[in-house]
Amino acid sequence: MHTLPTTLPDWLAMLEQRHSETRINLGLDRVRAVKERLALRFDCPVIMVAGTNGKGSTCAMLESILLRAGYKVGLYIKPHFLDFNERARVKGNMASDAELVAAFGAVEAVRGDTALTYFEFTTLAIMHLLAGAGLDVVILEVGLGGRLDAVNVIDADVAIVTSVDIDHTDYLGETREEIGFEKAGIFRAGKTAICSDPVPPKSLIAHAEAIGAELWLLGRDFNYSGDKQQWNYGGRTQRRNSLAYPSLRGANQILNATAVLAALEALKLTLPVGAQEVRSGLVMVELPGRFQVLPGRPTVILDVAHNPHAASALNQNLGNMGFHPYTYAVFGSMLDKDIDGVMAAMGEHVDHWCLCDLPSARAASASQLAAKARIMLANKAGSADRSVNIFPDPAAAFANAMSRAGENDRIVVFGSFLTVAGVMVARKSSLH
Repeated sequence: MHTLPTTLPDWLAMLEQRHSETRINLGLDRVRAVKERLALRFDCPVIMVAGTNGKGSTCAMLESILLRAGYKVGLYIKPHFLDFNERARVKGNMASDAELVAAFGAVEAVRGDTALTYFEFTTLAIMHLLAGAGLDVVILEVGLGGRLDAVNVIDADVAIVTSVDIDHTDYLGETREEIGFEKAGIFRAGKTAICSDPVPPKSLIAHAEAIGAELWLLGRDFNYSGDKQQWNYGGRTQRRNSLAYPSLRGANQILNATAVLAALEALKLTLPVGAQEVRSGLVMVELPGRFQVLPGRPTVILDVAHNPHAASALNQNLGNMGFHPYTYAVFGSMLDKDIDGVMAAMGEHVDHWCLCDLPSARAASASQLAAKARIMLANKAGSADRSVNIFPDPAAAFANAMSRAGENDRIVVFGSFLTVAGVMVARKSSLH
């Protein structure tokens, strides 16, 4: 028996090495087998969140409100920007290296010869950690799709699908109907299933009805109304009035917040939450990399928009920001994304493209992105003071944008998590 790693970085390196040798084999049988051996179960309500966009924001709002209501909250969220520990939050704090190492050891001890991918292994470990942490409520974010995601070996008491759009077509299908069916896979018979997409796919509704889930739809079972200052939630049995808008900025956040309040309404007998906790939870919520506007000048915005749906929301948010003479875009993307759709959605505002390679074999090269950007700029009027440049990594692209931008300009860093994380790491090291 080879000796197991004793530090978190060594564990992660070993799992990555193993992952490169394990074919991604969609299906939950292996994960379910290891879950049974771990005797993994939760003794508290579980809220599961899936969706093309808005999952992270929805999880962060739920956590923020429930913490302020005095509950012991566990959260599994991904991916991470700087530290793996960001993925596991216990009572409002990141899990420690020691807690994660113990959880990895627990999974390894019962795994036997069952091959698990990096994602499956770490998901089981974090769920095991949360299950043993004496919590009142656990929030689990789905990684990909829903039906075949490793998280889905757990039965959620409330399942939320935030939005359904086209992404990860290799795994989930080419149409919203196919993808909607995959997301609906987290619904359970007799349990609350919430969808806050204003136009829910018929496949999602049909699946919920076929299995006998308690389906709540935006506009039918719960809704919101509001003006510039405040907004109101109306559910099946509960109203919440004169709420502050979430501190997370952007047009879709009100849809996410509405789904959060529907989930809390569904759980109101087990986890009652007062009006003041909802208000302060929405105002205080923080989530890195989701239309995150950094202090200082030029204005810097970080956003992990990497599909056309998210990019058009980002474009709308940029349009609401007031006048900036020039906008610099630091952009890098995975090759399997709809890159043309993402860049076209942002083309209206971007004057200078700073395109970067990413540290992944699955990434598009900066020169591939540059070819697309040049075609876009050629079709744009007055393209004299516009530019396209390529860089070996996000840090170099960001440094170039900072050196050229005037103090009234803005820099938007978007695309893959790796693009935003690369800039976050560079900024962190420059601040020390």
